[in-house]
Formats: sequence, C-alpha cells, structure tokens
Amino acid sequence: DGMVMFIMSEVMFFMSFFWAFFHSSLSPNVEVGGNWPPCGIRSPNAFSVPLLNTWVLVTSGVAVNYANASLKAHDYDYGSVISMIFTIMCGMLFIALQYMEYHGNSFCISDSVYGSAFYMLTGFHGAHVIFGTLFLIVTFGRMWLGHFLSNRRFGFEACVWYWHFVDVIGMPVYILAYVWGSGQLFDWWYSYWNGDVWWVKFS
Repeated sequence: DGMVMFIMSEVMFFMSFFWAFFHSSLSPNVEVGGNWPPCGIRSPNAFSVPLLNTWVLVTSGVAVNYANASLKAHDYDYGSVISMIFTIMCGMLFIALQYMEYHGNSFCISDSVYGSAFYMLTGFHGAHVIFGTLFLIVTFGRMWLGHFLSNRRFGFEACVWYWHFVDVIGMPVYILAYVWGSGQLFDWWYSYWNGDVWWVKFS
C-alpha cells in the first residue's frame, strides 16, 4: 500500500536523525569539550513543556482513534466530529507549545553539533505535526461534506495512520532529545540516590 510505504520512508528519515544524535552524543569530540550537552549550553527542561507536548500528542492519538471507531459505527455527529475537532486542537496546541519552547531556548541551531542535532530532530518532528494537522483539517472538511458516509473511507484511515505515526515517533524523540540527550536522566538518577528533591531541581 502506498500510504504504508510513505510512512516507512518517513521512519527511515527519523532513523537517520536518531543515528546522527547518537553518534554525536555518545562520543562528543574536542570541539564541544568532550561533554554532551557542550559546556555553556543549557538544555531544555525535559519535565516541563516537552513532557506536556508528549502527553498532548498521546491524547490526540486516542482522540483520533475514537473518531475512526465512531465513523466505522456510523456515528457521524457527536463521536467523530468532536473527536476530530479535539485532535486538531491538540495538534495546534503542540505547535504553539513547541514555538514557545524554541523561543525560550538559550541556544540556536548553529550552537555546536548539539544545537544542530537537537533542532534537526525536534524540528523535523514538529514539521510532521504541522503537516499532520493540515491533513486532519482537510480530512475533517471532507468528513463534514459527507465524503466518508459509505464504506470507502481510506482517506480518513490514511489520515489516522499518519497521525498515529506522528504521535508514536514523538515518544522516542522526547526520550532521546530531551531526557537522555540532555543529560537530565543521569542528573535525575544521581539526585534520586543522593536524596535530592529532583522535581525542584528541574523546575
């Protein structure tokens, strides 16, 4: 199927960015002081906006799945319409929150290989969220016009598949770029074993 092949090609794109991030972070070179993140760069707080954005995507995945189930059950009013509107709002909220996060970051894409790897990975995912939100809006318009009243609903299901790809791939992006790649996972572990209040430390 063409949509499946398209999604698999997108997965390969993400794998290349994952590998670039791993390659740079597992063996940081002398140009970044042998540290990851490099000295002088304050990585985003993994347990604030990025965590909220991850939950927004997971919630939107549940909502779009409910919309698909409602459409299959011939619920063309409350279930499918409200769920699609909620999913679109979640996509827009994610975009707004990521913009706020980028605006508040203390580094840019040209600040060492860390900035390049971070923004390429998270920005590539953000671009997919933007495209997926537009896909949802177009699909919602078609649903409103009654294009999916019969059993020919592949356009709707393709949109659901793509959005599930976006929310599922968002979890490894969050874990790699924000939790593991920022070093905050190790800080949390160290604070936990030393009895520090880690949630205050990261606030």
